[in-house]
Amino acid sequence: MKRLDQYVCVISGAATGIGRASAKRFADEGAMVLCADRDEETVQKTAQEIRDSGGEAEAYYVDVSEEESVKALTEKVKQKHARIDVLFNNAGIDRDGGKVHEYPVEAFDAIINIDLRGTFLMSKYMIPLMLDRGGSIINTSSMSGSEADFERVGYNAAKGGVNNLTKATAFDYARQGIRANAIAPGTIETPLVDKMAGTEENEGGKTFRDAQKWVTPMGRLGKPEEMASIALFLASSDSSFVTGEIITGDGGLTAYTWPAEMLFEKGWKDTTD
Repeated sequence: MKRLDQYVCVISGAATGIGRASAKRFADEGAMVLCADRDEETVQKTAQEIRDSGGEAEAYYVDVSEEESVKALTEKVKQKHARIDVLFNNAGIDRDGGKVHEYPVEAFDAIINIDLRGTFLMSKYMIPLMLDRGGSIINTSSMSGSEADFERVGYNAAKGGVNNLTKATAFDYARQGIRANAIAPGTIETPLVDKMAGTEENEGGKTFRDAQKWVTPMGRLGKPEEMASIALFLASSDSSFVTGEIITGDGGLTAYTWPAEMLFEKGWKDTTD
């Protein structure tokens, strides 16, 4: 028996990156995966790839920052499936900013609206579809939700909010059999990294990756599939006594306080992948 047999799972941000990898992994484990994203064309491709591989998937449009869009998605899911077992709030964005006094209000609002407000709205309207049977809510946070980044106050604020929203949700619904946890990825090879820093073929992107490999104890960036494995654990009954947790997958980057001898140890830099 597969771990998610007969589960109905909603994944936002399912068009690319961690959401796409998780949709495929959930389907491989027997779930009916409802792939939601505001990129309609690409999310359709995700769902089609799952079906082509023998899994079950449907594609839906949603803008998680818009209440009416989330309500419309919820109604479609309710009419077709009546309930859900897993809600994976994965949709998120980031933007270049600057120091707090320079940071564009528009950028701050956009990140908060999708990363934090979107997680709240999806939870608010989807939770009623879980109340009868219980289920699992998974939120995508970030290592940036507990540690600060240089000139990224919008992302830090949003992901910090996601962390505490996760804990509040876990507390509110524990007696109804609904668990809520968050994944806090480090730097993962996704289209968002390509957009923010450049691709592996781009000089800026290569410089960024080299720096990330240097500061990460495991000496490499993470893969979307590795985050999907954490999501699968949290979605399944394997994590039946886990709720209110923020599970970090960052290759050890937040395990130390400062680089210390890393700054002078040539062998450290030479051992990255």
